[in-house]
Amino acid sequence: MGKRDFDAVVVGSGPNGLAAAIAMQQEGLNVLIIEGKDTIGGGLRSAELTLPGFTHDICSAVHPLAFGSPFFSKLPLQKHGLEYIFPAVAAAHPFRDGSAAFLTKSIDETARWLTKDDQTYATLFTRLLKDWPGLMNDLLGPLRIPENPAALAKFGMKALLPATVLARNFQTTGARALVAGMAAHSMLPLTYIGTSAIALVLMASGHEYGWPIPKGGSASIANALASYFTALGGRIETGRMITSMNQLPSSHAVLFDITPKQLLKIAGHKFSTIYKWQLERYRYGMGVFKMDWALDEPIPFKNSRCRQAGTVHLGSTMAEIADSEQQTWQGRHPEKPFVLLAQPSISDPSRAPAGKHSVWAYCHVPKNSNADMTEAIESQVERYAPGFKDRILARHVMNSRDMECYNPNYIGGDINGGAIDIGQLFTRPALRWSPYRTSAKGLYICSSSTPPGGGVHGMCGYHAAKRALKDVFQIS
Repeated sequence: MGKRDFDAVVVGSGPNGLAAAIAMQQEGLNVLIIEGKDTIGGGLRSAELTLPGFTHDICSAVHPLAFGSPFFSKLPLQKHGLEYIFPAVAAAHPFRDGSAAFLTKSIDETARWLTKDDQTYATLFTRLLKDWPGLMNDLLGPLRIPENPAALAKFGMKALLPATVLARNFQTTGARALVAGMAAHSMLPLTYIGTSAIALVLMASGHEYGWPIPKGGSASIANALASYFTALGGRIETGRMITSMNQLPSSHAVLFDITPKQLLKIAGHKFSTIYKWQLERYRYGMGVFKMDWALDEPIPFKNSRCRQAGTVHLGSTMAEIADSEQQTWQGRHPEKPFVLLAQPSISDPSRAPAGKHSVWAYCHVPKNSNADMTEAIESQVERYAPGFKDRILARHVMNSRDMECYNPNYIGGDINGGAIDIGQLFTRPALRWSPYRTSAKGLYICSSSTPPGGGVHGMCGYHAAKRALKDVFQIS
């Protein structure tokens, strides 16, 4: 192997780029991360978006998959300043009459809120949790021979169902709505095959670990990962937006934490005709409209237990949520959008001045939408928390185009790095023996546009690094 400036270069410092760089640096390689923005993190950034003293997460806010990640969980991130906080209620799903369903760490406690469905729910998740530790490696990886084939087969029988079909196992409005709210994280119509997988993974993670938030904001995760990486000898350069291969120092391998659209612009001239064709056909999904508020008091939810929840799903029934997501997928803006809301300052007082609160929320919108969903989102919150609007001190909004300007990986506002439907679940970004290899020797893609897709878990980057280590450096 000839002399190069670095053994490997990673373009992009999101959770997957950081994971890839760490996995390679751990093997004693000389690794450089190049970040286009002035700060690291990708979807793991926090800032005072509204008023001084109010810390808001710009993108991701709640992190069950980060805490349970098979890779991140093995890193000494606590020694590098990362502390997780676990809200008393992982997620709440209120209804207009003041009742609500709740996801807590306890299966039995969650089941009790579902009345007639308590036994059905408890049986489903008790069985799933028995297999959960072994399942995570198979679920958060590429298509391959599974480590736990029997457990994965049992999971797949439920997971491949559309969420609307999985919900038929339950009789009550509360249980069906709880499933719908979880499945809506997929950013797909709930009638699509595989949407149940998202619901089951999020709910099982809640029972296994809880839905934690990082103390001080999501940037704490990125900062801890970067601190560990540099402690191993890695190097990070910020403020260098890569638009051409000519801008990169020499190396034996380059791993791109970007989506196919940017990859084609940077390195498309190096790819085979068929690989370029596959990347050009890659499909992006719905966008998001994101809001942050500074409040002078907590959100006054009708149901007092919702006030303890780290995450709240606002959309009422399964039918209403399914209709909202279907309309959005078809290019419309629902009058009553499904809203995902997080209130981190309830559990982490460092996020706001004493007695005040910082709140985060978004709804799904058609990709590239520039519509202002402020009124629709705030009215949804008001439905379940009368008086909410009166507590707003300041707000900050980002439409789907703003999201892409902030993070070029969010094409059209798609925070998942591409639609995670059954056609792109394991074959993202292209149908290949290894989805992380490009057709050009030494070039790899390690973003959420590869398996297992969106979410802060780092496993896309980890698996891409393992592929590059084996291919280029003969390290298994």
